[in-house]
Amino acid sequence: MRCAIFLTTALAVGACSAFPHDGPSGPSVEEAASKAAPKFAFVDLNYRVDELIAAQPPASFTGLAPASSDAPVDLIAPGDVLAVSVFEAGVGGLFARPAEVAGGATPESFPHMVVDSRGMLSIPFAGDVLVAGLTPRAASDAIRAALHGRAVDPQVAVTRVESAGGSVTLMGEVRNSGRIMLAPNNDRLLDVIATAGGITKPPWNIEVAVVRGTMTAHESFADLLRNPADNIRLAPHDQVRLLYAPRRYATFGALAHNAQAPIEDEDITLAGAISRAGGLDPNAADGAYVLVFRFERPAVAAALGVAQPPSPRGVPIIYRLNLRDPQGFFVANNFGIRPDDLVYVPQARISQARQFIDLVTQASAIAYNVRVTSVLQ
Repeated sequence: MRCAIFLTTALAVGACSAFPHDGPSGPSVEEAASKAAPKFAFVDLNYRVDELIAAQPPASFTGLAPASSDAPVDLIAPGDVLAVSVFEAGVGGLFARPAEVAGGATPESFPHMVVDSRGMLSIPFAGDVLVAGLTPRAASDAIRAALHGRAVDPQVAVTRVESAGGSVTLMGEVRNSGRIMLAPNNDRLLDVIATAGGITKPPWNIEVAVVRGTMTAHESFADLLRNPADNIRLAPHDQVRLLYAPRRYATFGALAHNAQAPIEDEDITLAGAISRAGGLDPNAADGAYVLVFRFERPAVAAALGVAQPPSPRGVPIIYRLNLRDPQGFFVANNFGIRPDDLVYVPQARISQARQFIDLVTQASAIAYNVRVTSVLQ
């Protein structure tokens, strides 16, 4: 009998620690957020909050200064490779050949001429001509002026073959990374990516980073396709990086199954995330506390009136959705899940009480069996 009493007492004392828990209860999370110096903010999720979040879109390439560059993209720079053609009217000019027909235009081509470090281009019979900082048309005029009085009514055509100064560097998840030369009809972000053969991964798993000087702007490729204004004009020397960034979220707690799941489509709502996890556990879940843990963008936190200081990853916020209220299902079907979100559903108190009762029942049965055995002996 003493052994049975001791065993029953030990089981009762250890009941709380014996309960299976995936995390804190809903009320305990809310209580922690109400402390004097909480480490996170607690926000009830409703239509108003959902609309405020949607009204603060993520930062895009418009954050660059200037966002859409207005700098000319066809200026000649040292190291550029140019093709120069000189045309003369008639015969007897500097570049005339004996077999040429009288009265015809005489072309002379120099297909690969490199601009030296001083910005000069060495032209036969004209010497060094300064072309750096000029457009091809202006360079043609400069070479023509240098040949004036030497050639017969020269006409000059200059074409850029390769240009380091008028190019951008493209790297990452594209079919052909490297240096892409900008042109007036090929100077926008999507133009350059298309010139490189396009991306190699699904657009919602690609993050595009544009580096301009000391500034960097990020945006998902899917958002770039959705927002034509973000298809900015690039500036010479920009770096475009296409990074593979698979989007995932995690589910914990009183759900049918817990896992880290990929966001396989462009978007997924909280209702979709709960469905993919098999729904709430009807025997354990506290439907009044469906929690979404998120490092939120400071702009969104300010719009929500959250004064919590940001961490390096953002402002830590826990959104609480009450699925005991029918309106909560409409909100869940509209609230978008973001990469790295954590969806957590705590156990209901009644579920914990049921576990305790089951534990006490088992302990009583053990005590009864021990007593019966001792009487029979």
